[in-house]
Order: sequence, then C-alpha cells, then structure tokens
Amino acid sequence: MVASPSIHTCSVSSRTSQPEGSVDTGPITLAELHAKKLADIQGIGEKREADLRAVEVHNVLDLVMYYPRRWVDRTQECRVSDLVAGAMALVVVDVLSVDRRTTRNRRSMVTVRVGDGTGKFTLTFFNQPWRAKQLYAGLTISVWGKPDTYRGVLQMTNPVVDLIGDRTGRIVPIYPQSGDKGVKTWEMAKWVEIALKKCVKRGVSDPLPDELRRKYDLMSRFEAMRTIHLPASLGDVEVARRRLAFDELLRVQTYLVREKKRIEQSARGIEHSNRGVFVRQFVENLAFPLTNAQRRVIDEVTADMAGPVPMNRLLQGDVGSGKTVVAVATLLTAVEGGYQGVLMAPTEVLAEQHFAGVTRLLDGLVVKDPESLFGNRPIRVELLTNRVTGEQRRNVLAGLADGSVDIAIGTHALIQKGVEFASLGAVVVDEQHRFGVDQRAQLRELSDIRPDALVMTATPIPRTAALTLFGDLDVSVLDEMPPGRTPIVTHAVAGEPEVEAMWAAVRDAVGRGDQAYVVCPLIEESEKLEVASAEATFAELSGGALAGLRLGLLHGRMKSAEKDAVMESFRRGEIDALVATTVIEVGVDVPNATQMVILDADRFGIAQLHQLRGRVGRGKKASSCWLVTGLSDDELIAEMKPRIEALVATTDGFELAEVDLQLRGEGTIMDKRQSGGNDDLKLASLKRDRDLIEAAREVAIELVGNDTTLDKHPEIRDEVALFIESHGGEDYVVRN
Repeated sequence: MVASPSIHTCSVSSRTSQPEGSVDTGPITLAELHAKKLADIQGIGEKREADLRAVEVHNVLDLVMYYPRRWVDRTQECRVSDLVAGAMALVVVDVLSVDRRTTRNRRSMVTVRVGDGTGKFTLTFFNQPWRAKQLYAGLTISVWGKPDTYRGVLQMTNPVVDLIGDRTGRIVPIYPQSGDKGVKTWEMAKWVEIALKKCVKRGVSDPLPDELRRKYDLMSRFEAMRTIHLPASLGDVEVARRRLAFDELLRVQTYLVREKKRIEQSARGIEHSNRGVFVRQFVENLAFPLTNAQRRVIDEVTADMAGPVPMNRLLQGDVGSGKTVVAVATLLTAVEGGYQGVLMAPTEVLAEQHFAGVTRLLDGLVVKDPESLFGNRPIRVELLTNRVTGEQRRNVLAGLADGSVDIAIGTHALIQKGVEFASLGAVVVDEQHRFGVDQRAQLRELSDIRPDALVMTATPIPRTAALTLFGDLDVSVLDEMPPGRTPIVTHAVAGEPEVEAMWAAVRDAVGRGDQAYVVCPLIEESEKLEVASAEATFAELSGGALAGLRLGLLHGRMKSAEKDAVMESFRRGEIDALVATTVIEVGVDVPNATQMVILDADRFGIAQLHQLRGRVGRGKKASSCWLVTGLSDDELIAEMKPRIEALVATTDGFELAEVDLQLRGEGTIMDKRQSGGNDDLKLASLKRDRDLIEAAREVAIELVGNDTTLDKHPEIRDEVALFIESHGGEDYVVRN
C-alpha cells in the first residue's frame, strides 16, 4: 500500500438546493452541477432539451461530461490546392452542393461538391444515402481521406466527415451526434463552453490535494474539464483525459473497497471446520494427483472458510486447470460441518453437466446420519433447474429445507424466493463473468449468517481488469495445468486445399481411434438459425468430407434427454465426430477427443475460441484445433487475423486475455450482461490505463481505511453515491 496523503475535501460537499436569496460560496461540486438544469444554459430551450435527452444529457453535469469523441487539429489541415492524389489529408471545406442518385447496379451514390478559397473537389459516398440529409449547402465540414482523380477531377470516396460548423481555433472538438435532426457538434461545443465559463468564478471542487496530484502527475479537475473540451494542443487532450479517467476509476475502486470492508466488518460468517476430513477422502479417491496450484488454492479457501468473516473469493483458472475440483472441495468443507453447499451455473445445460461431473467425483463418499442403521449414508447431490418438475422437484425442495440434500446444483434460481435451505454454508458460482455485482450482493443477503462464496471464471482476466470488475473479491489463481496434458497444436485454415487437408487429418485421427468435434458458426441473431446451420453442416459432412464416419448432432434446442444420450454415446466412443453448436463450449470432458474443427472461426472472439479449443487436449494423446476462416473482406481480415495468429501462437489463456485486451479492448472481458445503463467509465480504459487503475486502488484503500461511512471524505462519498450507488452499484461500464 502506498502511503498516500489524506484526501482533502471541500468544505461544502453538495448543495442540491439553497434557501432563496442565499449566495453559493466555495468551489462547485459535481452534485451541484448534477442538480443544475439545462434551461440555465443560454440557447437551450424546450426543443433542444428534448434533443439533449436523446443523447442522455439531462443536466449540466451530463453536459460537461459529454466528452468529444475526437478532435480536429486545424493547424494540420490542408488547403484544397495542397491536396495530392494518393496522400491522406485533412481538409476543412464548405459544402457547395449535394446530389443523390441510384447507380445501374442499384447502389446508392451521394455526390457532394465542396471547396475553400483555393479550390474545389468532390466527395463520393456509396451506400450511404443518409449523407444526402446530413450534408447541405453552406455547411462547414472536416474531411479526412485519400484523394484520387476520376476523369481528371479530384475526389475522395467514402472519407471520414465531421460537422464542425463555424468553429475556429487550433483544435476543434467533435462530439457524438444524435442523427440528422438532433444535436450538432458545434451546438454541443457552444453549450459546453457556456457552462464551463459559468463555473469559472467559483471553480469546480477537487477532492485530490496538490500532493496527490503531483504524486500521480495529474492536473486539477477543473483544468482537465476545460482542457478536454477546449485543448490548446492534442497533447493536452491526453493529459486532461488521464485526470478525468482517474476520477472515474477512483469512484469505482472506492465503491468496491468499501463494499469489501463492509462485509469484513459487519457480516457474520460460519467458522467451518478446517480438519478437512471430507476433502482428504475426496482427494484420495481421485484418479489423478492435484497440482500444486490446486493444493494452494484449496488451502486458501479452507483457511478463509475457517475464519469468522464470510469468504468472498474469485477463482481464476485457465481451461482445464481444475477449477471443478476446487469447487467440490469448497462444498465438502461446508458439508463436513453439517451445512449445505450450492453450485450455481449460468445455464441449465452447464448445470446439468456439472451435476453429472460432481456426482461421479463424489461416488462412494458418505456423511454421518444418526437415523441410518449404519450411522452414515451416501452424500446426497441433487439438480434443480426449471427442467426438474413434478414429484422430483418437490422431493429436491423438501430435501433442501430439511437438510437431507447436502449439495444442490442448478442455476442462480437456487437462491431466489421459494427455495429454502436448512443450513446453507457455501455457494460456488461458475462462469462469474455472467453475474454482475448485484447478483454477488444477493449471495451475501441470504441470511444473517452469510454463506461463504467462491465465484469462478473460466475466462482468464488480466489483473487490471480483475481489479475493476471484481475489486470486492479476494483473488486466487490456478496457474498450473494438470500433468499428462499434451499441448494442443492450433492451425489456421483458409482456402479449399487447406480445408481438404484438414478433413483428411481428421479422418486419419478417427482411423487411429480418436474422436472429433465440429463446431458450427455462431449466429447471434437466432438460436433457430444456429440450429439450422448445425443440421445443414451435419448433412453436408455426412455425405461429403466425413462420409462413412459415425456422426452425432448436438444443439441447444434438443431436449435434455436427447442431449444426454448423444453426449453419453460420444463419451462411450460410439460417435466418431460430434457436430455441435457452442453448447459444448464449457463442461464437456471426453479425453479421447483430439480434434476440434471450428467452422467460420472469424465469427468468434479469442475467449470463446480458447474455450472451445479446451474441449480437446484433455488426455495424453496429441490434439489439434483447426480454425477455419473464409475471410475475404479486407476490414475483417485486419480485425480477425491477429486473433487467429494469437491462438495459433499460444494456448496460455492469461496471455491470450492480454492479447484480446490489446486488440479489442474491454468489451471482450466485460460481458454485456454485466454492463448496466450508467456509463460511469467514459474515459478510463483497461487497455491503456493500467497504472491509473493500480493508483486508484491504492488511493481508495487509503481513503476508506476502516471508515466505511466515508464521513471524513464526504465529497468522494457523495460522488460514489451519485455515479454508482444511485444505479444499483453494478451499472458501471468500461469502454475503449
């Protein structure tokens, strides 16, 4: 921990209302800006207020935090007479005329004549008919593109266009715009400038003291707010962004650190036995030895569970690292003391797979039962999903209520109303990235005595991302793979000759007694279309590349019994190649499967491709993963090629997570279901602000200390309440 200076706070933390006739003094707080109406800004009437609401600007704070999406450096602009064919250029011009027509091949074409005092040229837009409404004579625009000549006339085709109006100055901010009839960028710039000028007299409060700003090389808050909208140079923009990004991160980290501290201070936990009798029996019965990483993490978990504070731990592990064993050890630690354990999965399919796997792992294990003739009984594991109905469901619910069910496996519906536990002692959540902060809070509110919670993710997350997403949790990492695993060789496949060679290799592997998966393209728009794709692929391969082999078909719309039958046939070796949708992404373990073919791999992200690849290489045989792409579009090639190359280069999930963060940003790590409606992190980036995340964490820990009320730091407290807690705590989003 860094010995940071105490956080300075303004004498007035928030003034949402003042007595009539009173005079505000001291710097303006963000809470005051939030309470200030847009009507107080010159030029914003009812009509413009409605337009601003369309872009989520409801008050003056929203206005000054509506940041430019880019900036045009007018010191670097060309004149039209300076343009050279083939050389990228920025030019600011006036629109002279606009013409729209449809070409003979029915493509839309908009031709825009533009110019400045030195000359004229033409902009041509294909398949962008909306340009005819966006651009009109008399408009001043910034154009970025590569000029060429067509029939002796200089033109740009589909250039980048920004509407800047009559804005002058060295650096012109370009704001996100709300459509043809909405807010124009120059209007937004004007209103923001008016709002900032109105703040000059009192200034905007800054909760960071000078010493802290110097320590982390941060400018003052008000200076940053003005600079990001009205920079003197493009270099100034980044300096301003870093300060405002730090503020965003500090609010999030303060919230997470405080939540963690509140749990440690207030929650009554269960001091589970750390004798570990059940865990030792379980480990001894396993057909394989534990890795050192598994032993270390199990020790961390059991030590947590033996303490009076409820465990609140995140388990990160790569594909195949053995997270399930740690999960079972966690549940058994609870069961040994007479408590119940729950394993929650995000989908019914995964819950069913966990149930089958855990049942096999615990076969033969017994618990004490004074009502039994022999004093013990087999440990009882039950499945509870929406597919469990009728008498079976009633029996499971009764067993949970009377304590005869030791371990329950199902979806998160297990902890909702209507399900009662005799003595719930531990909850394990799988695929944690699909559960937001609010669901984690639900786990902690089940009863006065809170169960220990272990949340797991099979998608490795870089440290900085973990701090931002799961800062309210302690973190354990399984960074070692079980022995005997043979590395998977990954191939990029494109073009007919390579595809034919791939199918030949798959047939050869089956001839040696191995098995294969064939994963069909991901079609996000419709599960029905995805099923149709799988069925079509199955039919095509049956009569083509894999003719003569025993093929199986598996997809999400099959009934549970059908899926179980297909998977059991595959496990027994009665199916040579399983054609499937992404239903096999997690949980399926068939050591004899050595070939993974992923069709249209360019439809998947790195994390999902890595998950799918992890279905093979689970035994001692050499395994291969074939990533089939049919890339032709240049933009798609530029986007996907580095991802495919990364998967070919390494099987290390943590290394791939870093690559993914560099290539695509935070969206690959933050599942959209985790994201909420409040875009609190507008400027901070996990990709480029790792130092700020670490710094914000250090400051937040120092700031909170043991004071979860934050009474000594009311301004920070108010900002956390304003930006995060007012949206339920889970609704912060990180963007590029």
